[in-house]
Amino acid sequence: MGDQIKYQLDEARMPRAWYNIAADLPVALPPPLHPGTHQPLGPSDLAPIFCDAIIEQEMSTERYIDIPEPVRDVLVQWRPSPLFRARRLEKLLDTPARIYYKYEGVSPAGSHKPNSAVPQAWYNAQAGVTRLSTETGAGQWGSSLAFAGSLYNLDVTVYQVRVSYDQKPYRRALMETWGARCVSSPSNETESGRAVLAKTPDHLGSLGIAISEAVEIAATREDTKYALGSVLNHVLLHQTIIGEEAIQQLEMAGDDPDVVIGCTGGGSNFAGIAFPFIGMQLRGGPNAKKRRIVAVEPSACPSLSKGQYAYDYGDTAHLTPLVKMHTLGSEFTPPGLHAGGLRYHGMAPLVSHVKELGLIEARNYQQTACFEAALMFARTEGIVPAPESTHAIRAAVDEALRCKAEGKAETILFCLSGHGHFDMAAYTNYLSGKLVDQEYDEKELAMALSGLPRI
Repeated sequence: MGDQIKYQLDEARMPRAWYNIAADLPVALPPPLHPGTHQPLGPSDLAPIFCDAIIEQEMSTERYIDIPEPVRDVLVQWRPSPLFRARRLEKLLDTPARIYYKYEGVSPAGSHKPNSAVPQAWYNAQAGVTRLSTETGAGQWGSSLAFAGSLYNLDVTVYQVRVSYDQKPYRRALMETWGARCVSSPSNETESGRAVLAKTPDHLGSLGIAISEAVEIAATREDTKYALGSVLNHVLLHQTIIGEEAIQQLEMAGDDPDVVIGCTGGGSNFAGIAFPFIGMQLRGGPNAKKRRIVAVEPSACPSLSKGQYAYDYGDTAHLTPLVKMHTLGSEFTPPGLHAGGLRYHGMAPLVSHVKELGLIEARNYQQTACFEAALMFARTEGIVPAPESTHAIRAAVDEALRCKAEGKAETILFCLSGHGHFDMAAYTNYLSGKLVDQEYDEKELAMALSGLPRI
């Protein structure tokens, strides 16, 4: 045997609690506001769309929240997920840096998303809910909720952004295999969808529009609740199991990251890998090492690096609460890039907040640069990454090349949030030279930002 490349925790060491960064923030997160009154939300305001347990987690400031045993019994099917040392990629780059990646593609749906889909489905089933509605971009979240819904006999309806619905038919087939109904968004099933189609019949769709449709269904049906795949606090909370495991695995490797990287669309996998490390820094003590935490997003939808930090709606029809976040404007429609899971106009309030506090940095890349890095990774490490994950790989490669130029043997950790087995059309386009970089419309962005609510 040569040098170790895989660090696998025993099942008994899988975390028993999620980490809530709200407990350690030096400045409290600005509260969500009611979309009508602009007053801080109370639990009753969220009751039409979320069950009580989810609302409690959304508003909690407890540092640790126990993972229910029935949820752990499902998560253990793929958790703890492996941590790999990318030794072959290091050799290709000829870098003194040590590169590790936490691989979330081992879940049944092939990404990190079931980490939140399973507890959300379980809490709703416990509350007597029989139907869930949701949105999805590339389909990672939609397929994950379809999987979770099948475990608890929940009917799941997924509104998938039209451009991804057309680009990724096999992701749609995966949802339907698990018993969910997948609808192209904008659709004629909701008032918000019909309003968009009346103006633009061939609209590409956006996560903001799909959220509007899913929320509208949940708010108008007593038997239905809404499940969200990213952005809100409870979703980020569920994903911290990634970082909590990574901390233990890096201790097994006798290492400690200098740089922690995650791709960001709504912020869930990034928060999952990064928040536990930020928490150690905020609490002080022997583990309070100062690390660079890097959030990476597409240049075509750079909410965190170029958006305004302001109160905005989470959806296009303005049905959701107002949250303070980095936003491109709720009516902004990003170009149809292949990383459909990163095509969201806003960033998670908690991720936006830690960016404002100076605890993380943000950068953005064009998709061809990301696919270039993806091929390096696939041809050395063997895993074909999801288009979203290629952004984290690009940043990790650039950090490793920086270490080479500076002669520094730093440790780099990134979250490989999912595999790309259902995204091969994007790779086909890249390999044939048909994949091109896409730019957002500056005038459309300016118009969307001019329409931000005045709080």
